[in-house]
Amino acid sequence: MFLKKKKYELLNKSIDRLIYILEKGNIEEFAFLLGNKKELLKRNLLAGISKGIGIGIGVTLISAMLIYLMQKIVTLNIPIIGKYIADIVKIVEKSR
Repeated sequence: MFLKKKKYELLNKSIDRLIYILEKGNIEEFAFLLGNKKELLKRNLLAGISKGIGIGIGVTLISAMLIYLMQKIVTLNIPIIGKYIADIVKIVEKSR
C-alpha cells in the first residue's frame, strides 16, 4: 500500500512538472508572437500560402484519380453505370 502511494505521488509530481514546462513554453511563444506583429504576419502568410498550395495539389490528385477510375469503369461495359460515367467523362474532357 505504501509503495503504491509513493509511486502515485512520484507520477503525480512528474506530470505536474511536465505540465508546467509545456505551459511555460507556450506562454513564451505566444508573448513573442503578440509582441512582434511582423513575425505574426509572416507566419500567418506562410501558413496560408502553404495551405492553399496543399489544397490545390490535393484536389488535383484526387480528381485525376477519380477520372481515371471512371474511365476504367467505362471500359468494363457495365450497362447502367458505364453509360452514366461515360457521360461524365465526356463532359470533363470537353471542359479541358
